[in-house]
Amino acid sequence: MMKEKVLINTPIHYWTNESESTKAIIFIHPAFADHTCFDEQIHYFNCYKIITFDLIGHGKSLGKGTMEETANYINQMLEVEKIDKINLVGVSIGAVFAQDFANKYGNRVSSLVCIGGYDINNFDRKLQKDNSTHQMKMMIKAMISIKMFAEDNKKISAFTKEAQEKFYAMNLKFKKSSFKYFATLHKLINKYHIDKREYPLLIGVGEHDVEIAKQASLIWHHSYPKSQFVEFLNAGHIVNMDVPKEFNEVISKIIR
Repeated sequence: MMKEKVLINTPIHYWTNESESTKAIIFIHPAFADHTCFDEQIHYFNCYKIITFDLIGHGKSLGKGTMEETANYINQMLEVEKIDKINLVGVSIGAVFAQDFANKYGNRVSSLVCIGGYDINNFDRKLQKDNSTHQMKMMIKAMISIKMFAEDNKKISAFTKEAQEKFYAMNLKFKKSSFKYFATLHKLINKYHIDKREYPLLIGVGEHDVEIAKQASLIWHHSYPKSQFVEFLNAGHIVNMDVPKEFNEVISKIIR
């Protein structure tokens, strides 16, 4: 059973299983979704202390704040929960925030898992431009109709029918007014230079993810030889929802 909490002096809602384990995992969800996209991971990893939360502008985390502050929010959660080090698991935009936390609080990281992400410290300019163009098209569509956006986004993000329908339901709850929170996201890109990590790094991507995501993941992996790379078969962008069993098994081998 996960217990809901509110991070003091912030709009951030988070959930924890209240485990007393000294090993902890935080799961960071994709854009336009919420913490429930990790429901399939909660039971599997229940021997760890687990934290999930709604990113600013998503789910219940609505109010004053910016996405740029996410690493600080996570650090505050660790302080409240008395966690020294954390295994970070981020999917899609969650991988951006997982890396940003690792950039700022590297001594608190046990492992870093980034699925459907890219290296925010060395993001190729052409890929960055292509990615921004793609995101702008999706945002325009969402401003016209959230339902139309959710219908398209589920097909781009998920491969299996079950995952598509779950993701679609989450997208429908996303508020148009929350697009303002994405305004500071660019401030996290190419800000730091990290050429050495004292913890394991796993880079993953779905077999049926968009080509931009697959290219970015491979570029990152090749530029950091010590990283592990996994392509998940029968999965799209949100691997943890498409193939939860395979996702859980792979993740369990790297977190510590």
